[in-house]
Amino acid sequence: MTATAERPTTTIFRRPSSTKGLWSWITTVDHKRIGIMYGYAAFTFFIIGGMEALLLRIQLSQANGEFLTAGAYNALFTMHGTTMIFLFVMPASSALMNYLLPLLIGARDVAFPRLNALSWWIFFFGGIFLYSTFIFGTSAAPVGVDGIGGIDGNLAPGGGPGSFNFLADSPDGGWFGYQPNAGPLYSPGTAMDYWALGLQIIGLASLVSSVNFLVTVLNLRAKGMRLLRMPVFAWMTTITSFLLLFSLPIIAVALFMVTFDRQFGSLFFAAQAGGDVILWQHLFWLFGHPEVYILILPAMGIVSEILPTFSRKPLFGYSAVVFAGAAIAFLGFGVWAHHMFASGITPVAQAAFGLATMTIAIPTGIKIFNWLGTMWMGRIRLSTPMLFAIGFVAMFTIGGLSGVTHAVVPSDWQQTDTYYIVAHFHYVIFGGAVFGLFGGLYYWFPKLTGRLMNERLGKVHFWLMLLGFNLTFGPMHWLGLQGMVRRTWKYAPETNLEPWNVAVTIGAFIIAFSILIFMINWFTSRRRGEVSGLDPWDARTIEWMSPNPSPEYNFAVPPVVTSLDHFWHLKYDEDAEGRAVRKEDGDEIVATIDHEQLNPASPIHLPNPSYFPFFFALGLPLMFYGVIYHKQLWGKGLIIVGLIIALAAVIGWAIEPLEEPHGDHDEEQDAIPPSPPAAVLPPSEGETESSDD
Repeated sequence: MTATAERPTTTIFRRPSSTKGLWSWITTVDHKRIGIMYGYAAFTFFIIGGMEALLLRIQLSQANGEFLTAGAYNALFTMHGTTMIFLFVMPASSALMNYLLPLLIGARDVAFPRLNALSWWIFFFGGIFLYSTFIFGTSAAPVGVDGIGGIDGNLAPGGGPGSFNFLADSPDGGWFGYQPNAGPLYSPGTAMDYWALGLQIIGLASLVSSVNFLVTVLNLRAKGMRLLRMPVFAWMTTITSFLLLFSLPIIAVALFMVTFDRQFGSLFFAAQAGGDVILWQHLFWLFGHPEVYILILPAMGIVSEILPTFSRKPLFGYSAVVFAGAAIAFLGFGVWAHHMFASGITPVAQAAFGLATMTIAIPTGIKIFNWLGTMWMGRIRLSTPMLFAIGFVAMFTIGGLSGVTHAVVPSDWQQTDTYYIVAHFHYVIFGGAVFGLFGGLYYWFPKLTGRLMNERLGKVHFWLMLLGFNLTFGPMHWLGLQGMVRRTWKYAPETNLEPWNVAVTIGAFIIAFSILIFMINWFTSRRRGEVSGLDPWDARTIEWMSPNPSPEYNFAVPPVVTSLDHFWHLKYDEDAEGRAVRKEDGDEIVATIDHEQLNPASPIHLPNPSYFPFFFALGLPLMFYGVIYHKQLWGKGLIIVGLIIALAAVIGWAIEPLEEPHGDHDEEQDAIPPSPPAAVLPPSEGETESSDD
């Protein structure tokens, strides 16, 4: 039985407008729809950030390249890094968290559905605000500034018709925004204001989500779902939420300082006036290193779900994996200054942070050995999700090994600001987080669509991405050790760095081609993929006890959890030697669960859709545009307009009922059956829309 074969006959009280059309997506508070919107937005920014990277690689594919001006190069590497970190990996992880967390713990939705919608719309408008700098931003570089090393260079020589000179009016201070390079003296104009305020908006979205996820986990777990029975991905979501809760206020304070320096004449980072440029580095990296684990821990959770399923074994050392994740998060706040060994901090501080950097490798190593132990002696199925999970373990291990060298202070001095750092970072984030995210997309694709992705195309995608990834970032280790400086738009021919740079550029285009294959696979499989049924992977965790695609109500019958990997124990017993043996009625159990979850025994009431989160979020960028242009009268007007919209939305939000009154209207007319996301998205071939509006 599949999720599309039968529709529930009972009703859910919802406004009819809540299930169809554009307005339904604007007003939705369903965590699954919000996850879908996060996912598509994140992937769009992934494409944009990838195109920016390809332009950088074209410039560096030859010595003394003339494809980009220095100013355009600075803008591209700034927006590439900012986009990939804040607009792709973080929201892509949030997409899976939004969609899956309630399903993983047996809940109907997150604790605060409208707050969840608010976090999405804040992120959406924050991304638009940040990228609007390409249209509205300005940068007036002083004469003589050449654009090398992150300083604005729109007056730098070089470039022809394809030099993308318009980018010279875009943020150009790097994704780290180092002061004073990104301050008003060396990056005048408004471009870096868009960067600082855009990150403030995006950070607020993540802060709202983190509180929501924490309350959801603590209060809405299914009966019997103890904390140490939660799936590992739910645990990593919880730990990541704590990281966000404690780290985002730090960068918010730092960004406010930058904004006040740039807009209102304060001198927080002006050394000549008693300010401290090192203060920015401390604040940024006190956020920035936990940020690395904010990016990687969700992928660790994904891999910890995939490996046991396709190894047909329980996760080796479940408790150790969970507590190692918590230890990584805790220690992550104590290693930030290893980014600053070359900044002049004292030898005592260098020794302390070097030791802390070595220490954090211990819980990371525990996880790696537990993943290897899970696969050891397992009956491994090399399906596409498993390939990406194995690729994650291998590539992340390489990135971790190169990272440990940064604990050796003299070695770090030599590696700082070279392509060795670029290689290490991408092996951790791309080889780790991105491989893990793609594994999760293949693994949970049936939850979204009720169909399976094409395995042949999936494996082509994996092998091309693995090849392109190593060809791109492997040689960067050698380029860095040979002295190639990062964030520089040109290198001299006599350095003999061109051959490896050509290889790196070829690898980048191979990655781009693999992403094109993934996109073809995704959109064709959504419409014509093999129907998945309830349990396509013989999975272990309870999100697979909900029909595929996931209905609006998640669970018609709330699960009662009796053990870790509850769903697996419903299907399997153990023989005298501890080996798994499929129960004789295992298939019947799965079919019974499918039938029960598709047919609620009683009406299910869900929260009302609401447009107030949309309008509250809309007010924020209007106010921030006004801050940038506050010296003009119309800028002050924007602040007032944005404030009025936000306040009106808050008032409306406060008086809006959470649910429609039950029984106050004709159920035959207003009640509608629940429909999974596939009925909202363009229907697949063979599917039929519900005729009851």
